[in-house]
Amino acid sequence: MSELTYDDFKSRVNIQDLLVDAGYRLNRRDGMRYPSYVRIGSDGKRVHGDKFIVTANGLCCFQPPEIKNYNVISFIKEHPNLFAEYRPGMSTDRLVNLVCNRLLNHPVAERAPRDFGRQREARPFDIYEYETQAFVNGDWDSQKRFYPYFQNRGINLQTQRAFSDHFFLATRERGDGKKYTNLSFPLSLAAMPGKEIVGLEERSRPNAEGKTAYKGMAAGSNAAEGLWIARLENNRSDMGFTRPIGAAQDVYWFESAFDAMAYYQIKMNEPGNVGYHDLANAVYVSTGGSPTKKQFSSMIEHTPEAIHHLCFDRDRAGRMFAVNFALQKDGRVFTSHLTQDKEKLVVTDLTKGFKRHELPMEPFDFRDVCDRLGIDSRGIRYEPCDGRYKDWNDQLLDKPMENEETQTRGMRR
Repeated sequence: MSELTYDDFKSRVNIQDLLVDAGYRLNRRDGMRYPSYVRIGSDGKRVHGDKFIVTANGLCCFQPPEIKNYNVISFIKEHPNLFAEYRPGMSTDRLVNLVCNRLLNHPVAERAPRDFGRQREARPFDIYEYETQAFVNGDWDSQKRFYPYFQNRGINLQTQRAFSDHFFLATRERGDGKKYTNLSFPLSLAAMPGKEIVGLEERSRPNAEGKTAYKGMAAGSNAAEGLWIARLENNRSDMGFTRPIGAAQDVYWFESAFDAMAYYQIKMNEPGNVGYHDLANAVYVSTGGSPTKKQFSSMIEHTPEAIHHLCFDRDRAGRMFAVNFALQKDGRVFTSHLTQDKEKLVVTDLTKGFKRHELPMEPFDFRDVCDRLGIDSRGIRYEPCDGRYKDWNDQLLDKPMENEETQTRGMRR
């Protein structure tokens, strides 16, 4: 069966059927000349302000008071959270394809998995399938093995020693008999930090050009809930923490463990900056890429007294993650996504009814965004890197962004 195109979708998918599929109901009170569709809340009443009117040609709709027409393609792309097929981070083109083909009862062929040189396994992560090598303070031979992984990141030996209980080298044999070794940052659950390793945030040894060829999660990792959690005094993230995280005064959030280490090193070397050498009551966290709501909610629950420092990347995705955290901490039920051109952040707040917000990404003021969304942001500090850089590791390397295009990305780090 041939693959359908956007033109096919626009000519064959009825905009009114799409609105019904998105959860709207025909509002018969408005008459049938220009049909309108409304959302009904949990109380059985119309959600005020959430209405779409079908245009005269019957091919588009708009949401008053805005006169912005949506066809079936643009409606799905601008409102991805309204459809069952949507998953955070997925391509909106893929979403359009899935939704429209379903409405047309047109089967969609399963995608063949891409081969990245590693077999993706469905079974849960098992640390005992790996041979691990620790960074042992006081043992220079053990430390030398880590030099290639940190040298191109600018992370010095002092910082490596400070975080030494929270990373190791992990070697695994592939199905073809070849072995590979990655620098690994162990993931655990906020409820039991360090008690059980549920995955690995991995980075390969740099290639001849000095670039990290592979960065991702180990096969079977629980990336939805697992976090790299580091405390720098009397705690090990592969043996269980000797001090609970519940009494932590500060939690520092990053998208990468490298960024956490870079942040520490920068702060340690700032003139007149004190206190970063004593982190017994602080927690460093890496989400290993795009953070999930479960990662946020679990850490928030288990560090009730902490101030949360949002040190995500300075690009637009990182800004969205900061807003998502604030929404999660404030107890909101929500979805969010960047528009296709990355110019606006769209937040759909379902906490009490239905509220849709479009927030510009340039200029970006975290406190202003929180105020516009009515978020109680007490206990949150927005701390991205200097404005010239994308992330804290780039700041450590003095590697400024070349242009605005470098601020947008569509893949996990």
